[in-house]
Parts: sequence; C-alpha cells; structure tokens
Amino acid sequence: MTDKFILRFVAAVTIFVIAVVVVLNRHLIPGPAVAPAFTPYLPMLNAVLNGTCTVLLLLSLYFIKQGNITVHKRLNILTFCLSSTFLVSYILFHYLMRHDTLYGDANFDGVLSDSERAQVGGMRTLYLSILTPHIILAAGVLPLILLSFYRGLQMQVEKHRKLVRWTFPIWLFVTVTGVIVYLMIKPYYQF
Repeated sequence: MTDKFILRFVAAVTIFVIAVVVVLNRHLIPGPAVAPAFTPYLPMLNAVLNGTCTVLLLLSLYFIKQGNITVHKRLNILTFCLSSTFLVSYILFHYLMRHDTLYGDANFDGVLSDSERAQVGGMRTLYLSILTPHIILAAGVLPLILLSFYRGLQMQVEKHRKLVRWTFPIWLFVTVTGVIVYLMIKPYYQF
C-alpha cells in the first residue's frame, strides 16, 4: 500500500465517521420509537471504555519509554480496539436516543428554562468548556490515530514518533474528558 492510498483511506474513514456522527446527532435518521432496554447502559459503557483507554495509553507510554516495543504495540492494538468499540457504542446510542440530553435540564422536558440555567450556574459553562474541545479534538484525532497506528504497525518508527507527539496528548485528553463529560451529564439522562 502506498502512502497516497493510506492517506486517502484515512481521509475517507474520517469523513464517513464524522458524517455519521453529525447525521445521528442532528436526528436526521430517526431511531426506533422505543429504545432497547440496554440503551441506558451505553453512556456508562462509553465512559468505562474511555477510562480504560486512558489507562492503556499511559501504560503504553510507560512501556515504550522502557524500550519494550512488544508490550507497547499490544497495548496500542488493545486501545485501538476499545476505542473502535467506543465509537460503535457512541454511534449506536445516538441512533437509539430520540432526544438530546441538556446539561441542567432538571425536569427532563428537553428545554433549559431560565430557572434551571440559574440553578446550575457556572457549572453549565464549565461543562460546555470541557465538552466543546472534547468534541472538536475527538473528530480531529481520528486521522492522527489511524495514521499513527499504521506507521507503528509498519515499523516506520520516525514517522510514527512525529505523529504520536500530537496524537498521544490529544487522544489522552479526549479519553479523560470523555469520562468527565459523562460524570457531569449523567444526572440529566432520562431513560
């Protein structure tokens, strides 16, 4: 496979994933009238997957610093698989849910009233200040992950290192903030 093919493939996968997420977040494809019984567990699963990926990324860094390429590679393969599982679960959740969850919507009517906004105060601003870069960087890190993964598996060490200087901190930020976002929005889920 040529670099040109890989770049095109990564671009196509990235565009496809972002398009699917946008379509589902905008509810352009309606989900089922009644969500399956497992739907309420998907956000918690996603948080567990993100938290696990955080630990695995840190372990991967530790082992590569120790020169243990085999364990580093295995941890990254596992992290990649868990992140892929997260992506499927995330997409499934947004397909199955017929309404959005708003931070601060204490009466679960889908509208954030002035009194609800006042009640949560600055916490909503904090939540949005974590959520916004989380979403932007989650979309942006996907091609970096795919390219870093490919370069690492091909043992293109210098190219892998250059990419990972950006990929690792962004991916780590996304996994950590994914857990934080879940913990902050959890009280406002209505299932």
